[in-house]
Order: sequence, then structure tokens, then C-alpha cells
Amino acid sequence: MSDSEPDIVDAEASVDDRAVEGALRPRDLNEFVGQARVKAQLGLVLEAARQRGRAADHILLSGPPGLGKTTLAMIVSGELGVPLRITSGPAIQHAGDLAAVLSSLEPGEVLFLDEVHRMARPAEEMLYLAMEDFRVDVVVGKGPGATAIPLELPPFTVVGATTRAGLLPGPLRDRFGFTAHMDFYSTGELEQILVRSARLLAVELDAEAGSEIASRSRGTPRIANRLLRRVRDYAQVEGSGRIDRATAQSALDLFDVDLLGLDRLDRAVLDALVRRFGGGPVGVSTLAVAVGEESTTLEEVAEPFLVRAGLLARTPRGRVATPAAWTHLGLQPPGPAAPDQTQLDL
Repeated sequence: MSDSEPDIVDAEASVDDRAVEGALRPRDLNEFVGQARVKAQLGLVLEAARQRGRAADHILLSGPPGLGKTTLAMIVSGELGVPLRITSGPAIQHAGDLAAVLSSLEPGEVLFLDEVHRMARPAEEMLYLAMEDFRVDVVVGKGPGATAIPLELPPFTVVGATTRAGLLPGPLRDRFGFTAHMDFYSTGELEQILVRSARLLAVELDAEAGSEIASRSRGTPRIANRLLRRVRDYAQVEGSGRIDRATAQSALDLFDVDLLGLDRLDRAVLDALVRRFGGGPVGVSTLAVAVGEESTTLEEVAEPFLVRAGLLARTPRGRVATPAAWTHLGLQPPGPAAPDQTQLDL
């Protein structure tokens, strides 16, 4: 086997995973589980646009990764019966990049901008005008002789998605006619998603197994579906193919997903914070070195869930492990600090 063959196999596996993930996406609002208020509001916006026969207002979806923002963008396109164009903020680093995309849109088309907060500033300023007046000014030439040529655009709908709504400039945020924040899912909602996904994957999933997987999925459908596929693999290789609770537990333990949904990195962070630094406070850069990761990885991947689970706290002096973190690691939480006798005497 050549050195390049493993890379080819990995690439093919990644493509297969993306294909399976795409197949599990709901196609319309009726199939979409969870986010009840967002669904009701969005359904009203889309129905009004259909009745008027016009492009829908621009839509902004915010929330943590994996909650269904891309899926909702696809549903918007499907519900309106128009094409969908997909791009992302990091891919648009020049105004010319955005102009090329906008000038090729068809009437009523949906333009999905993922991670819209990461778009370059010149492109943002062009997008303001395009969203509001459906035109862009194409600059020809440089310096004093440059000329702006207005280019009319057909009506279209921008669906923007962001994991960090606070980084969106006010002028851009104000141009979205409908904004929605997506929340984490309940265990019951994730169980419904897993039942549907298991049916599409032709996997027999017991109710108790579905509950076990859902409870370890961190309130995120993307994680739930990923864990279901790994449990399916385990059941196929090590069992009968049917997923019961014992099979789910064994598979999740094998893949280092504990009862709270913590993975290897999460536990490494807690273990370092508790065992090496006595529970903190410790700076994030020091903590990152201790676990062999980048500071941004800790801040964007591990910390959000650890904070939400009540296992870690951010303080002005650094990160601190909560009593729940000590308990989760099977350790006795430290008692309250002894008072400073010198200060008391004063």
C-alpha cells in the first residue's frame, strides 16, 4: 500500500460521513424537531412571503454549533421552492468575492452565509447595500480615476448563521428582518431525533438506548447523530446489530463519552485543573499547555459545555473547578478556605 492510500481512505470516509449527515437532515419544518418558537416564527415569515409571491425577509440564525442553523437554511429554500447558494464568511475576504456571488443569484434565491460574523469588512459594507437596495456598486479602476458602476440585483433572501452574534456589526444585524436564537435541545427532543435517524439508517434502536445516547449528547443534535453512528458501528461489529441500552453504554464508554457527555478533552481539562492546580484559579494559556492544546481550542470547544454543565467557572483571576467537577472526577471537594487570622485580628 502506498503512503497516500490511507489519506485517500480517510477522505472517502469523511465524504461518506458528510453524505450520511446530509441524509439525516429534515427537509421541511414539519420534520424539524425542537426549537418550537423559532419554527413557529419562521413558518409565519415564510408563509407570508409565499402568499405575497415575493422573496422572504433576510433571516439571521444565531446559536452554538450543531443546533440546526444550516438545516433551517436548507428548509427555508425548500419551503419557498427556490435554489440555495451556500458560502461562508471566511470564504469572502474581498468585496469582489461577494460581488461575484451576488451578481450570479437568481430571482428569489436563498443565499446562506455561514459564520457571517467572520466576513471581511469591505465585503460587509457591500452586503449592506445589497440587502437593503438589491444593488452593488462595482468599482472599476484605481485611485482618482476609479468609477463606481451600479449593478442591479434580483430580489433574494440572505440567511446568515453565526455562533457569535455579539461580533456582528450593528448595521449588518439591523438589515435582517427576522432574527432567531437557537437554544440547546432537551433530552426528550434528542430522543425524537434519534428515533427518526435510526429509522433512516435502518437501525433497530431501543427506547432505553435512545435515552442513553441522548443524555450524553450535550443538547446538540449533531453530536447525537454522530454518537448514534458510532454506536451503530459497535453494534454491527461487536453485537447483533440491534442497539439496546447495554450496547449503547459499552460503545459510548469505548469512544470516551461519559455519563455527562464529556469527552477526552473535557476530562483532561478538569483533571489538570483539579489535580495539577488544586482547582484553580489558573489562566487559560497555562491550562492549555497542561493538556497539550491551543488556548482557542479550550475556549471554543471545551469551556462552553463545561461552564454550562456547572463544572467550570470563569473568574477574573482564571478558571476554577466547581465542587461538581471534583465530584464528577470521584474526588472530595475542598472545604471552605480557612479565614486569615491576621485579618481577623485586625
